[in-house]
Amino acid sequence: MQTASKKVINGWAMYDWANSVYNLVITTTFFPAYYAAVTGLVNFPEGLTFLGRRFVNTELKDYVLAFGFLVIAILSPILSSVADYKGNKKNFMRFFCYVGAISCSMMFFFDKDHIVLGLMCFMMAGIGFYGSQVFYNSYLPEIAAEKDRDSVSARGYSLGYIGSVLMQLVGFGLVMFMTDKTMALKLTFLLVGIWWVSFAQITFNALPISPKSERKAKKHVLINGFHELKIVWDQVMNMPVLKRFLTAFFFYSMGVQTVMLVAIDFGIKELKLPDQKLIITAVIIQLVAIAGAVGMSKLSAKFGNIKVLILTVLLWIGVCIAGYFITTETHFYIIAALVGLVMGGIQSLSRSTYSKLMPETKDTASFFSFYDVTEKLAIVIGLFTFGFIEGISTIRTSILSLVIFFIIGFLLLVLTSVKQKALRQTL
Repeated sequence: MQTASKKVINGWAMYDWANSVYNLVITTTFFPAYYAAVTGLVNFPEGLTFLGRRFVNTELKDYVLAFGFLVIAILSPILSSVADYKGNKKNFMRFFCYVGAISCSMMFFFDKDHIVLGLMCFMMAGIGFYGSQVFYNSYLPEIAAEKDRDSVSARGYSLGYIGSVLMQLVGFGLVMFMTDKTMALKLTFLLVGIWWVSFAQITFNALPISPKSERKAKKHVLINGFHELKIVWDQVMNMPVLKRFLTAFFFYSMGVQTVMLVAIDFGIKELKLPDQKLIITAVIIQLVAIAGAVGMSKLSAKFGNIKVLILTVLLWIGVCIAGYFITTETHFYIIAALVGLVMGGIQSLSRSTYSKLMPETKDTASFFSFYDVTEKLAIVIGLFTFGFIEGISTIRTSILSLVIFFIIGFLLLVLTSVKQKALRQTL
């Protein structure tokens, strides 16, 4: 196949520009900072009460987000099946985009008297973000030839980091220049939703609709997605390199995604960093992540995807160990820069590696549904583990515990590389 036109490629990549503001502004900076202030010991000295039980505030946030990921893991096979049946992944991508964007904007009404509303909006924004990603990712092998997928994937992540930094700077400006800091944060939540919906229109106008000839007739649309996951599972089990890679991806994703979702909580609770410095830290992470995504794409072209992923996971192990011992603001900035470097690279490279290792197929939605379910289940386990350990110990211990997931992922990537080399020698 040939790579699609520049208009389609750029339109696809622009969705990263549109929705990455959720990842940066909502999950990693402004919302954690606002949530910590609203739900902290000043307002809730005995912790938050939810469903008859008391929780540490960040522990409860981790559980709520984990539940959202579990919902997506269950829904995505159904959604992929319906999308194949209807032949229009774009409509489903659009639906979840709107769910996520509206939920972000609804956070405007979150305060200490509406904790449940805030948490539900936070969860639904995540469902919208990751629900739309199922369909967004599945377009990659349809619009890019195998030789171009690393660079196209990296382009999406790079645009995402640039766009999210710009929105971050808008929010930072509001916080710095508005007298009412609470209103500044709430306005930022509102603007994130507007940004997301507005720029997503570029993507929706550029991406193609599947022709009627490629739509699938199904008698059991709602359960067929799980049947197709079983078909994908059977194929993966007979592809030793892909099987080892996906298993490795499952384990190191438990660590990667959890660190990305809780890093700012660590800075707030352990180092007592003020909001302005947390925002600066997040900008540093995103700017370095641009270089990480592009740089690792170039390294993969020279050394191969699996070898570069092995190096990246080793760096993640170092991040978690260092995170346990850091005590100063300077240490936190250094670790944040390193997180940014490996964050962009491992996400972009994992997606393109999977698209290269999967078999030739027109059923890309099912294969990427399998990929996304794998990642979401990993996040559920990672977040639940992190929150549970924080509840019985400290957030530092939670960070250190993630090393176990990375070590398992590293060993499995090594086995993937060995198997890949052995298969090449037999051909």
